[in-house]
Amino acid sequence: MEQSRDRIKKALAHQATDRIPIDFGSTAVTGVHCRIVEALREYYKLAPKPVKIIDSFQMLGEIDDELSDAMGVDCIGVTGSKDIFSHDVTHMHEQETPWGQKVLVSDQLDLTPDKAGDVYVYAGGDVQYPPSAVMPSGCFFINAIERQLPIKEEELNPEDNLEEFKAITDEELKYYRKSVDAACATGKAVVASFGGTALGDVAFIPGMGLKVPKGIRSVVEWYMSTVMRQGYLNEIFSRETDIAIQNYEKLWAALGEKVDVVLTCGTDFGSQESQFCSVETFRKLWLPHYQRLNNWIHEHTTWKVFKHSCGAIVPFLPEFIEAGFDIINPVQINAKGMDSKFLKREFGKYITFWGGGIDTQRILPFGTPDEVRQHVRNQCEILGQDGGFVFNTVHNIQANVPIENVIAMLEALKEINKTN
Repeated sequence: MEQSRDRIKKALAHQATDRIPIDFGSTAVTGVHCRIVEALREYYKLAPKPVKIIDSFQMLGEIDDELSDAMGVDCIGVTGSKDIFSHDVTHMHEQETPWGQKVLVSDQLDLTPDKAGDVYVYAGGDVQYPPSAVMPSGCFFINAIERQLPIKEEELNPEDNLEEFKAITDEELKYYRKSVDAACATGKAVVASFGGTALGDVAFIPGMGLKVPKGIRSVVEWYMSTVMRQGYLNEIFSRETDIAIQNYEKLWAALGEKVDVVLTCGTDFGSQESQFCSVETFRKLWLPHYQRLNNWIHEHTTWKVFKHSCGAIVPFLPEFIEAGFDIINPVQINAKGMDSKFLKREFGKYITFWGGGIDTQRILPFGTPDEVRQHVRNQCEILGQDGGFVFNTVHNIQANVPIENVIAMLEALKEINKTN
């Protein structure tokens, strides 16, 4: 039987594998909400313990080694020592969520609700500044609070939108080296999210890790800027790519082939029915910078490049392939035009589908277990032919998904892989 790392590498090389490769939890876009993680641990009769939060923005829980093995996962993720709120995740404490679950979170995150039931989050944990995010009462994840200062066109400075993109430090390299060594020792494929290459990912635009964010920090204003301020954005993307390549040079020297995949960008280009910009705008604003970064990675490393974009992205798939991306996620099969058979036929030779294993808008949350199992079988049959497919849901598994449906999905995968 193939080892997990070899299985993923064969899939990325578009070669048939001994079974369908699986990812749950290696990135912030292939994760599982902490409520579901706790329920899965109970189902597999694993020792109860507080779930470690690996992404506090979305409240994603850690798929640790014993749960990963139980679920048949082939990947393991590596991230930095600070999260999107600039919280140090190397020092954690146990706390209870507003829904009553015990979890481990950064010492700089306090999940205690106020009188209205809301939980406020502060950049760097510094409560002397206004909050940068909030978990509203009754919600299972955190939302950004926009703190857009008045915009004066003549005073806009690209450096203000680059404040969070910095040269990697020796301390951070040491942290990554230790984390990657531990991940590599598991025998699973190592998927690294180094950060610093967002290129307009709106999750990062509000600057939730900055105490006083400057520049363009409103998501609406940012989308308008893709038309109104293309020169400004191009300068930001160019400088961001410069910094990223300098950091990647150091990361490759420190980590080398122990890393298999790098998630470089989560900028969404698709909505449910259409796209956020034209292909022409993409080619003006993003393509040159994506190509420069991806070409450097392919010319100087063995890493495969992972691109996340939700939505109806069929018009952009040829552009992503031209840009040098090896992997597309989450493969939103429920968006307009995203038919699995069409995607596999037209693009399956050129890019790996990391996701698309199950519809998370209708089937996983609202279907019956039998419908879930049949849907998983169909998707694996279509996307799993001749490699180029890693099973994951269409984006993260959310807090309110029935656990019996998650189990049905995992059971179907085991049945498929046992047959294979």
